[in-house]
Amino acid sequence: MAITSANQLELLQTAEAVAREKMIDPELVVEAMEESLARAAKSRYGAEMDIRVSIDRKTGRATFTRVRTVVEDEELENYQAELTVEQAKQYLADPKVGDEIKDEVPPVELGRIAAQSAKQVILQKVREAERDRQFDEFKDRVGTIINGVVKREEYGNVIVDIGRGEGILRRNEKIGREAYRPNDRIRCYIKDVRREARGPQVFLSRTAPEFMAELFKMEVPEIYDGIIEIKAVARDPGSRAKIAVISYDGSIDPVGACVGMRGSRVQAVVNELQGEKIDIIPWNDDQPTFLVNALQPAEVTKVVLDEDAGKIEVVVPDEQLSLAIGRRGQNVRLASQLTNLDIDILTEAEESERRQKEFAARTQLFMDSLDLDEFFAQLLVSEGFTNLEEVAYVDVDELLVIDGVDEGTAEELQARARDVIEEAQRKALEHARELGVEEGLIDFDGLTPQMIEALAEDGVKSLEDFATCADWELAGGWTTVNGERIKDEGILEKFDMSLEEAQNLVMTARIQLGWVDPADLEAEEEVEIEEESED
Repeated sequence: MAITSANQLELLQTAEAVAREKMIDPELVVEAMEESLARAAKSRYGAEMDIRVSIDRKTGRATFTRVRTVVEDEELENYQAELTVEQAKQYLADPKVGDEIKDEVPPVELGRIAAQSAKQVILQKVREAERDRQFDEFKDRVGTIINGVVKREEYGNVIVDIGRGEGILRRNEKIGREAYRPNDRIRCYIKDVRREARGPQVFLSRTAPEFMAELFKMEVPEIYDGIIEIKAVARDPGSRAKIAVISYDGSIDPVGACVGMRGSRVQAVVNELQGEKIDIIPWNDDQPTFLVNALQPAEVTKVVLDEDAGKIEVVVPDEQLSLAIGRRGQNVRLASQLTNLDIDILTEAEESERRQKEFAARTQLFMDSLDLDEFFAQLLVSEGFTNLEEVAYVDVDELLVIDGVDEGTAEELQARARDVIEEAQRKALEHARELGVEEGLIDFDGLTPQMIEALAEDGVKSLEDFATCADWELAGGWTTVNGERIKDEGILEKFDMSLEEAQNLVMTARIQLGWVDPADLEAEEEVEIEEESED
């Protein structure tokens, strides 16, 4: 098959037809033809030759050109596609390295094998262009809802026709009791689009929290317009969900707007999600207040928030415990996901018992350490004293408010407390030295003898060891693994050390050792301040 004037225009006509069918740029098809013809020419003239083909976009005429590149003498390797500066002088007046010499060569006759090879190259290029088009189209639609038609089911995964491509709804992304047959219409959330060897893969979901949020956006015009915002969503797909909303217009009730007239709006979402019960909750920036709302329909009598630990304790009436926890812990689990806090639920009886135990333990501490009778020790605890340090170093006036305590008694109490503290510090330091602690760590400001003892017991025995510690290793913290928050115990956590305090101590140690230049820290702080002011 020769590329003659009779079939030159057929090249362009074929390119146009393929481009229309596959909905890609005709230029890409023509480029694929040029590459395929170049490969066929190489098989005819020699694989080492640099043969290039150019198809005229108006006439369809294919021009075959042999290209040779000018290289340095010592770099000459391919004699068919390269030549030296000296050799190039017979073609160019003043050749330089990198110049190209082009000679037109006769068109090739495409045999059966060459024609088949050219066809494969064109098909491959067209497939790649089609895949690129599909990827570009769907990657911009991640985070939106798409309507499709079920094509088939493979190993529990549903293959969905989504127009110019296929999407996959994995088994774990389906709502539990849903079943589909071919040609069923389906609505899904585009969760991810990835480039893979077999083409772009569009991953769909019906269990994602964002799917519910997008459904509400479609049903509630106020959300679409930005008057109402969905702040958080937590789902137990197919069973129950909680959604937190806030209104930026004081005249519009966010919960009422989402529910709709006689529940019409929320019912439309419930029907799409196979009857999933939805609690619509007003958002509040105050976390304890928001949590009280999130635990509805249970009543909450008390909330204690630990911001450092990201943990919250909730006290409910005894008869409300099962309602607050929910079936199989569903209610408290969804509330925890919604607020991003670990929630401990206690009954009023359990909280009262715990308070009594803490009261008894503190009373016993003061009785044993300060040689006090039970009544006097209870007075101290009742006034809010929790440890010996508070008694020893508090202003005397705070002790004088206790019934029966005069100035002499207050001074005696503080003297006893200081003696006990100093003795405990002496023993802790002695034990730390026995464990091999270096004086550099003992002399370091900011660490008490008990802290030094705890560090030594954990293998931190020098200032260098201390300087290599991370702040969370000292103060403790939380790590999220597979969606669950796991506690990281800190060496100095029992001394109520915060992450910020630990960070400052470690940085001070590094500066003392010369590992960090204070000037660099100041420069970084200035940059951060400038960035914050720009924001």
